[in-house]
Amino acid sequence: MRRTLNVIRLQLINRQTFIWVPLIILASAVVISVIIYAMIPVDTPKYGGGGQAPLWYFFGIGIGAMTYTFPFSQAMSVTRRDFFLGTLATAVLGSALLGLVFLLGAAIEIATKGYGVNGYVFHLPWVWEGGPAGAFVVFFTLALLLFVLGFTGATIYKSWGPVVLTIVAVALALVLLGLIFFVTRLELWLHVGRTIGDLGALGLALWGLVAVAVLSVVSFLAFRRTVP
Repeated sequence: MRRTLNVIRLQLINRQTFIWVPLIILASAVVISVIIYAMIPVDTPKYGGGGQAPLWYFFGIGIGAMTYTFPFSQAMSVTRRDFFLGTLATAVLGSALLGLVFLLGAAIEIATKGYGVNGYVFHLPWVWEGGPAGAFVVFFTLALLLFVLGFTGATIYKSWGPVVLTIVAVALALVLLGLIFFVTRLELWLHVGRTIGDLGALGLALWGLVAVAVLSVVSFLAFRRTVP
């Protein structure tokens, strides 16, 4: 546990990466969204996806956690297992913090009636069907999933090089295309839409946590071959 905490402190040496830059991106997205909302001449509620901007930034953080911090940790004699667990724990903490910030933003939107222009960045009806706890799970899962995706991709790159990473990316694209082809040929889009609607944002987020677990296993297995 002590060694894992040391890795967390190592990852947080530059707090700009996990704290200040995501908050700046989020604040900028809110300001831009509110300006756009104010220019829309309707009184009905206005919703936008600007709040997802810092979530995508976590994909880049995942890449940087491997490519920049890992070589430095090896110079400090940190074991691969401790680095992996500490890095994942840091991602969990960062995602949880961002989730709490999103809940705070939603509370501000409710109190100010959408910043006075009836516009919403955080309090999106579909996301909030499960209440504040459900919304937190959605925001937390999205941030963590994107981090693990970036970390896994960087791990594959560091372990086997750009050729293998490209092959994996192409293979995943072909699998996705095959699924789309299968659903289209069998005319299952209506069924898929209903399933997604039944699951809701919270249900999809829970499946996202399953994806996080699977990707974590894959990245850990690849991580053992990683060259600093």
